[in-house]
Amino acid sequence: MAKNGPIKSAPFPELKNDTFIRAAQGKDTEYTPVWCMRQAGRYLPEFRETRAAQDFFATCRSPETCCELTLQPLRRFPLDAAIIFSDILVVPQALGMEVVMVPGKGPTFPEPLKEVEDLLKLRQKVDVVAELGYVFQAITLTRHKLEGKVPLIGFSGAPWTLMSYMIEGGGSNTMAKAKAWLYRHPEASCRLLTLLADVIVDYLVEQVAAGAQALQLFESHAGHLGPEQFAEFALPFIRSIGKQVKRKLQERGLPAVPMIIFAKDAHYALEDLAQSGYEVVGLDWTIHPQKARHLLGKEITLQGNLDPCALYAPKEKIGELVKKMLEGFGSQRYIANLGHGLYPDMNPDHVGAFVDAVHTHSCHLNKCA
Repeated sequence: MAKNGPIKSAPFPELKNDTFIRAAQGKDTEYTPVWCMRQAGRYLPEFRETRAAQDFFATCRSPETCCELTLQPLRRFPLDAAIIFSDILVVPQALGMEVVMVPGKGPTFPEPLKEVEDLLKLRQKVDVVAELGYVFQAITLTRHKLEGKVPLIGFSGAPWTLMSYMIEGGGSNTMAKAKAWLYRHPEASCRLLTLLADVIVDYLVEQVAAGAQALQLFESHAGHLGPEQFAEFALPFIRSIGKQVKRKLQERGLPAVPMIIFAKDAHYALEDLAQSGYEVVGLDWTIHPQKARHLLGKEITLQGNLDPCALYAPKEKIGELVKKMLEGFGSQRYIANLGHGLYPDMNPDHVGAFVDAVHTHSCHLNKCA
């Protein structure tokens, strides 16, 4: 296998289950497709076993391991999509920042951005094939190993979310240091956000070139911004990424793939997000399905939004909650998911109950044969 860059390989297997893709494109589906954010994760004993002997980011840099982790939930559950195992913080690493995974603490930047001058330490031009080729190799390998069973989703963190990690040095309850930059250094903040957006565009385009069949942009820290800051420091870059990715895919003769925007806690911006050029808007669990559908209409596909903690409930209750969610969103232009990622202590059987309930109840709504 080449050290960097995409794998040169035979044509990909034909896609057998395109339900997720059709739903994302706004086409009719026989049932509601379902996948879970963080479906390849520590709640699976086989995931923990595979990861046991390896550093987290070393795992991310191993195409074979990423492929194996991506496939594990597909072996257990009848999911309608796979999402490549990776991490949003590989983008700051590509910019030259060190990120380590500290047990009990999470991702940590030993030298976060503190002053505006620190921006000069970042790579101003990133060759994503050279820096992130391992992700593209993992995508190509996984696409073949899937054998067309379901589509493969690629992803990236959005600029504001990545910027907040780079300044905070890790997770934060307030994002006060990062938000201080927005107030004190708005021009420098926009320079950083633009730099990130440029890298993300190239990163997502290369993921499609490597075999990704859909893309999701995670603005996980949207809830730390108010409407005005989101409109100035998040939304323009989200829009630009979607527009530029579509343009570059067309210029390179690559497939036009559906794109999903997931901005957690950005209730105030849902209408703007629905008009931001993405085929799908992902929703967290803090909005009623009926309200979201009424607000955004039937011309866009929605994704979400069961509270992840609902999976701690008995299986019968999970089924009831899924039925209510499906009835709220309607049977078409909808992809079932959680309102955020799966947690490490969740029971895999309850994840299975969620997936099965989606298929059972959506089939009833759609009057499957």
